[in-house]
Amino acid sequence: MSTMPVKALRLRAALATAGVMALLVQHLGVAGVATAASKTTRALVVSDQARRYLAFLYGALSTEFMGCMIGEVRGSVVYVRRVAPADIDPAHSTRTHVVPRQTCEESGWAGTVGMIHSHPGGERCFYYFPGTEVASSDAESFARQPYPVDAIMCGDSIVWISRDRAQRQLRLADRPSLPTPDHQPGNRVHNGTLAVTGE
Repeated sequence: MSTMPVKALRLRAALATAGVMALLVQHLGVAGVATAASKTTRALVVSDQARRYLAFLYGALSTEFMGCMIGEVRGSVVYVRRVAPADIDPAHSTRTHVVPRQTCEESGWAGTVGMIHSHPGGERCFYYFPGTEVASSDAESFARQPYPVDAIMCGDSIVWISRDRAQRQLRLADRPSLPTPDHQPGNRVHNGTLAVTGE
């Protein structure tokens, strides 16, 4: 038996291993950094401009809208300066469903910290079905995204989630916020906080 096939096999195995390692490093390098920083996200701050834009869209549209939340992460706080429109085909936006044609970055929006979409009528504003640990389609969609937070616009409130899988609520109205608990999957109460979180 010639040594050439053995050397070729070893070279192929080494190249395959190197390729797999490179893919893992790339995946963990991108996702790992975002996930590590965002596991501690405890507050969402939304600028007045972003709040006005969201309120306008929610009142003007009868179908779901989707936006790219542009801002920055500072420690455990995600700051949203503005919301940019996602690239949506109107045919793919209904009262219960919305799908973007491309990512926020592909649409030219740098500094995206999360996605936000609306639930007209304020229905099904949760990431885990009440009383369970069963993820909704919104939670499953968030799991596939690289961003630290995701949000659902529901009337005068935003329901949002971070990588710790805790669901929180932020009121957009000017009136004082009432205390609301943080919710783990299944909407079980843990570590109460104020809805004013992120004000």
